[in-house]
Formats: sequence, C-alpha cells, structure tokens
Amino acid sequence: MAAMPGARPWALATGGAALAVRLTPRGGCDAIDGVQVLADGRPALMVRVRAAPADGEANTALIRLVAKAVGVPPSDVALVSGATGRLKRLLLSGDGPTLLAALEKIAPRAKPCSDEIGWRTWARE
Repeated sequence: MAAMPGARPWALATGGAALAVRLTPRGGCDAIDGVQVLADGRPALMVRVRAAPADGEANTALIRLVAKAVGVPPSDVALVSGATGRLKRLLLSGDGPTLLAALEKIAPRAKPCSDEIGWRTWARE
C-alpha cells in the first residue's frame, strides 16, 4: 500500500526522534525504499538490508544505514523495540527538529538498488 499524504513514521521524542521501520533482511542490498502504510494503517519506513537476521546482524545493518542516512553516528541510533521482528522502533538521539528534517529529505528520494555493487544510493542535493 502506498503512503498516505502526510503519513509519517517518525515523530519527535524525548531527546530526539522516534522512527517506525519495517525491515526486510536479506533484501539484496542496503536500501531505504520510502514510506508505506501497513495493513493496520500505521506508516513505516521501508528498509532492506543484505545482512541475515541472525545474531543481530540485520539490526546492526539497519542502525548503520539509518544513521548514515540522517547524518548521525550509529551510537545515536537505538533499537527500542522489535529486535526479533520485522517491525521495529528506533530512537534517534539528537536535535529532534533537525532529525525530522533529515528524515523528510531521505524518504521521498528513496530509489531501488540499481548500481552494480548493490549499495543503495540516495541523492543529496
């Protein structure tokens, strides 16, 4: 289901921003695929990583990808729920409005993996 206008999976939280994610491990590449509304009506940032869901590898890859996308160190991204499921909740530490602005910039630019090494690239203009 496509994202509804105005539906965002992120919100201000104490000390930063909260982010709802639907993660696909072994997704072929590390990519942020945009915002979609789940079957229950909640929006989620659709993310896929190449890592397998074993020993927390997919969660680590998710944290690194989100951190890089919003321009914060991985230590500022914490998995607060969903460690063993596809639906996850992340807490990004820092200035909330700045983090929300960074998330707004990356979500509409999400593109499928297309380069030869499989890494997702997004335009930063």
